[in-house]
Amino acid sequence: MPDSPSLLQPVFYRLRAVGRSCAGALWRGYWSAQGMQIGAGTALPRITVTWPHQVAIGAGCVLEPDLFFKWDGIWAPGPRIRIGDRVFLGRGCEFNAQVGIEIGDDSSIASGCKFVDHDHGIVGETIDAVPGRSGAIVLGKHVWLGANVIVLRGVTIGDGAVVAAGAVVTKSIPAREIWAGVPAHHLRTKE
Repeated sequence: MPDSPSLLQPVFYRLRAVGRSCAGALWRGYWSAQGMQIGAGTALPRITVTWPHQVAIGAGCVLEPDLFFKWDGIWAPGPRIRIGDRVFLGRGCEFNAQVGIEIGDDSSIASGCKFVDHDHGIVGETIDAVPGRSGAIVLGKHVWLGANVIVLRGVTIGDGAVVAAGAVVTKSIPAREIWAGVPAHHLRTKE
């Protein structure tokens, strides 16, 4: 017969939830004071941010810990990393921007996804001596990315599109299409 739960387990669960809520409020105040825009009903877990004023997170978002928001450059007006309303961001996602990254409302981004809107050139003596290219990344509304998807510079992913886990997205995806692979390619269109 399985062990019955202790009467203290629900109490500990509730205390842990209250502790997280209080910690979330402290993080929210900390980042807001530095210029980050945070919508109503969005609690912040442990995150890393290089330039807080470059990040705007919408209302009602669910964020898991260990997110990294990196503005890759010197101070500039912002925000350039924009997360829409009711977006889910899984643990360990990275947003690395020189131009801009935008995630549309009601999108779900699984753990480990990476967004990098710039790259390095590869022809020349050293990698730093060759100018790289950059282009904004834009995800529409209701986009779903599986775990560990990488989205590269200049990509637009249309409303309702789905990208399978582990894909590397190097070109834009039309609305309502399902893509997978390295590099990502079209599988089918949603019905």
